[in-house]
Amino acid sequence: MKAVVVNAPGGPEVLNIEERPIPQAEAGKVLIHVRAFGLNHSEVVTRAGGSGGMVKFPRVLGIELVGEVVDAPGSDLQPGQRVLAMSAGLGRDIDGGYAEYTLVPERAVVPVNTELEWSQLAAVPMTFGTARGTVDKIMPNEGETVLVHGGSTAVGIAVIALAKERGATVIATTRREGKRAALEKAGADHVLVLDNDPTDAVRALFPDGVDALAEFIGPDAMQEALQSVKRGGKACITGFLAGYPPFGPDGKPVLSDVKAVADKRDISFSFFGSNVLNREQFGEIYQEIVDAIESGRVSTNIDRIFALGDIAEAHRYMDEYRAAGKLVVDLTIDA
Repeated sequence: MKAVVVNAPGGPEVLNIEERPIPQAEAGKVLIHVRAFGLNHSEVVTRAGGSGGMVKFPRVLGIELVGEVVDAPGSDLQPGQRVLAMSAGLGRDIDGGYAEYTLVPERAVVPVNTELEWSQLAAVPMTFGTARGTVDKIMPNEGETVLVHGGSTAVGIAVIALAKERGATVIATTRREGKRAALEKAGADHVLVLDNDPTDAVRALFPDGVDALAEFIGPDAMQEALQSVKRGGKACITGFLAGYPPFGPDGKPVLSDVKAVADKRDISFSFFGSNVLNREQFGEIYQEIVDAIESGRVSTNIDRIFALGDIAEAHRYMDEYRAAGKLVVDLTIDA
């Protein structure tokens, strides 16, 4: 099988397509024929060696994938069944989705009933799972206002779509004018193009502040953005575009400074992490998401689809922050 292997950290040029034997299924692990996978900023960090020595090389990257079950000993999963897989150490502790076949812990494999094209389905696992988890934390309801800070990220755009589906009014920020159209297409009612504190611009639209904040830039930026939220509002941090903060012994980021600001403003503060994206906790939710996409109620907002042979180009695209939406690699197309 073909697999994208990083033998040592570096730039996109270290992504080598190699021939490897197909893994063998075993109890507790599912062999999946990978049909497509989404791309994530964390994979750029891992590729560049920014995981603090936690990732051992050589490594096949990829924290998410979609495909068909080949073999699942001792499981209720059946050969040929369409599945999503994500998290569970994929692409970090164990080889991930950048391959034609991969072995995934059973708990991370979610079966779905769908006729979506593989590239569309590949936009779902991490992006829409994380977006749904974020939206559930801040619970935007019809008529509420939501600020999506760092809205042109793939998850940010998915949050816009899901919040709009619930009837919220959405304000999204981006640093690039060229990404305005993508945010408006996703459903943003107001797009703010700025590279600093959004408070003045938000308060000009909503003098009392917004009901909720979804943060994707990072803790420092969030401390400023919290001033845009009305007292008694809600806020959730999910993304760390500006760099990851230290992580505590519980595996969660250290966000005490942000929480202190939120507490002063009587804002309900939360963090959403991808460790809960598994079959037990998100299995039914993923089917709901797929159904919403299939019905046309929600768009996957894919920015670009790459072939496996274009993986280095895809990483350069991410390195340059050119995407406004999800990037996907489809193994069913030729480079």
